[in-house]
Amino acid sequence: MLSVCVALIVLLITSFTFATHAHQHGGAHADKAQTVLISGIAGLVTYMIVGGLSGFFEDRLEAEEEREREGERSAVVLAGQAAFFMFLYLEVLDASFSFDGVIGAFAITNDIVLMALGLGIGAMYVRSLTVYLVRQGTLDDYVYLEHGAHYAIGALAVILMVTIQYQINEVITGLVGSC
Repeated sequence: MLSVCVALIVLLITSFTFATHAHQHGGAHADKAQTVLISGIAGLVTYMIVGGLSGFFEDRLEAEEEREREGERSAVVLAGQAAFFMFLYLEVLDASFSFDGVIGAFAITNDIVLMALGLGIGAMYVRSLTVYLVRQGTLDDYVYLEHGAHYAIGALAVILMVTIQYQINEVITGLVGSC
């Protein structure tokens, strides 16, 4: 809940500072505080739903494993249910990352064709790279990989907030995200 509270505080500050005189494509300025607030709240609700479903699926898997240890169910039924819930869990995670990627693509460009191409190529590349690294066992060697991803997401979030009011070149955004 702390993360949601921090996000709400940042959302309020952003909507009442950057969004009060947001930059429009035609060069005009307009009040976009309401749009920023609604978008941010929708993102937070999505985050909470995904987190809730993730916790629900993890709890169900732990409960099923505990029942197996007690001998209440057969291994076949348990394996089938565990596989089903793991599949649903992975689908929820994949949907959340896809949703995040589409929103993040707007930080780079507003051209739908470029976004679709970039997201498609990126998804294929990341999936194939992840499968390769898992099969080779080298993913465990990169202990700071998760931290770097969080730093990149944080930097892109700051750029996205700043682009509400100021125009930032796409090259800068792309370079910061790739570093």
